[in-house]
Formats: sequence, C-alpha cells, structure tokens
Amino acid sequence: MLHITTSAAWAATGTGSYAAPSLRSEGFIHCSTATQVLGTAHALFRGQGDLVLLCIDAQGLRAEVVYEDCYEAGQLFPHVYGPIDCEAVIAVVPFVADNQGRFSLPPELQAIANRLGEFLD
Repeated sequence: MLHITTSAAWAATGTGSYAAPSLRSEGFIHCSTATQVLGTAHALFRGQGDLVLLCIDAQGLRAEVVYEDCYEAGQLFPHVYGPIDCEAVIAVVPFVADNQGRFSLPPELQAIANRLGEFLD
C-alpha cells in the first residue's frame, strides 16, 4: 500500500505516527495500491515537487484499512482510518515527475511491491 506525500510532511512526523490532512477533513488517509499509484499521482499531484511514496505494510498498522470506492471511480482504494504508524512504513521512495510533470514508477518499487505482496502491471 502506498501513500503520496511531500518529503517535508514526512520529515515533520519524527517518530510515532503520520497523519495526512485528509485524516482530519475526511476521516481517513488516502492510499493506493502499486497498480493505482500512477493514476493517483497524475490526477492529483501533476507538476508537484518534493514528493515521496510511503510504502506501507498494512499488517503493521494499528488503524483499520478499508478498501472502498468513495468517489465512484470504479476502483477500490485503500483508506487508513487513523494515523499511519511510522514502524509500518517499510520504505520512503523519492517520487519525482519528469520535465512534463508526468510520473513513472521508481525502479526500486518493484522489489518493495513484491515484499508487500502486491504486483505491478
């Protein structure tokens, strides 16, 4: 499971847990599977810099994870109903757009996805 955030937001968490602004405004933290993350990035983060992917082991979370389609997107997205425990974040991968603002999957993500039991298309 992956979450896109800024490196500054992640660095500000220190130890303990991370809470995205959506936890307060919507009641959960938006995440994506490895196969969904590019669509999410292009829809919501195009042209933004300083981004990282939090690679999350859902089994390490104390908060509930629910796969749901809240916005009738035709896909079930993982939502974390509470803060993300820092110890459940197994990797933080830089997520850099190209000169045209488009993202591609970082090469190291395949090994991480395999470790999490996800597969990339």
